[in-house]
Amino acid sequence: MNLYSKLQQRAAQGRPVRIGLIGAGKFGSMYLAQVPRTPGVHLAAIADLAPDAARANLARVEWNPAAALAGSIDTAIKTGATWITEDWQALTRHSAIDVIVECTGHPLAAVDHCLDAFAHGKHVVNVTVEADAFCGPLLASRAAQAGVVYSLAFGDQPALICDLVDWARTCGFPVVAAGRGHKWLPHFSESTPDTVWGYYGLTPEQAARGGLNPKMFNSFLDGSKPSIESTAVSNATGLGVPSNGLLYPPASVEDIPYVTRPISEGGVLERKGMVEVISSLEADGRQIPYDIRMGVWVTVEAETEYIKNCFEEYKAHTDPSGRYFTLYKRWHLIGLEVGVSVASVALRGEPTGVATGWNADVVATAKRDLRPGELLDGEGGYTVWGKLLPAATSLRIGGLPLGLAHGVKVVRPVKKGQSLSWDDVAMDTTTAAYRIRRELEAMHAPSPSQDMQ
Repeated sequence: MNLYSKLQQRAAQGRPVRIGLIGAGKFGSMYLAQVPRTPGVHLAAIADLAPDAARANLARVEWNPAAALAGSIDTAIKTGATWITEDWQALTRHSAIDVIVECTGHPLAAVDHCLDAFAHGKHVVNVTVEADAFCGPLLASRAAQAGVVYSLAFGDQPALICDLVDWARTCGFPVVAAGRGHKWLPHFSESTPDTVWGYYGLTPEQAARGGLNPKMFNSFLDGSKPSIESTAVSNATGLGVPSNGLLYPPASVEDIPYVTRPISEGGVLERKGMVEVISSLEADGRQIPYDIRMGVWVTVEAETEYIKNCFEEYKAHTDPSGRYFTLYKRWHLIGLEVGVSVASVALRGEPTGVATGWNADVVATAKRDLRPGELLDGEGGYTVWGKLLPAATSLRIGGLPLGLAHGVKVVRPVKKGQSLSWDDVAMDTTTAAYRIRRELEAMHAPSPSQDMQ
């Protein structure tokens, strides 16, 4: 709880935490908006494939140092200015950079950026959770081997959920369930960039005015992003996942402790200790009052009569039994909160959420019948959506991770609703992302003796 004072100390000492930002889009811009208001940090460099767009975003967020852009990274480090470049390796390989904030949203590129940063002694805050979803455990392992910290990004929902889970366990509460909210109806899984705005609640004109990316927003709507983020949470906390995908039970904030109980006690969970996503819509499409659509939550259990009585005495809102209590944050502020992760990894050496095992996976699943020769267009597109499955199930079916389903050719027919396997596509096997994913699978493959049992 003293990160701010530590940042103030670094400012007073003239030793700011030096940051390299890769990707200055919407998420990165939200972080840029906070940098001038945070003591003890220096954004030394921004790498973006569109430098002019990065400069435009600096102006858009009214970034005060924008008038003092440096001509080189060394000049920026000496003067406290910021250098903008297309060369991301200039950031990952410069000795003065302490933390890389990976903010591209491109999972294959993110893996390259993370691995190179680790190899050159840099901590990484990985905003591109799509990459973490298919190889997070090995990214965490590579960082540990290099003696640096790899972290999910605070402000994004996975890290905030991990924070709530850590709070619960540190207090001594068993975690019954944890997750986020979402606007969900089952047919949203078929949504494409052509249908997203109607489902999302915006007109095409409003979306164009805001410069909103239909494919990105569709990845939230069609269930891909909730599955990706639930995977990251499961792998970081050890919480289990539903055996056949997220259930999206509809509930108001008041009803979360009621529905996030085991089935045997009137809830929806297969068992205690799971991730789930709460829908802000009733099954008939009606909006639920006081919903958790933009927030995060954790449900804990009172294991003794005394603790249960404490819930009652202090007016904690519980389920009817009085045993299950939900703590929640109704909103998250996305890139505006990333500074917590930067300070935590740099000043405490602690991640704000990191994969500790491989429990869950997101498997590319056909939105429609797919024919040989078609190209998959990844999350939020026209061809596939991401389905959350236990990692063991994904491994058994040879599931194609959603994060690698970009620009990949289909080689045999796939029916609508079917989860794709490696055998359904022609993969580019030369990428670091592909190799690290297959290494993760090899580490968890059952031994021959287990196969015979």
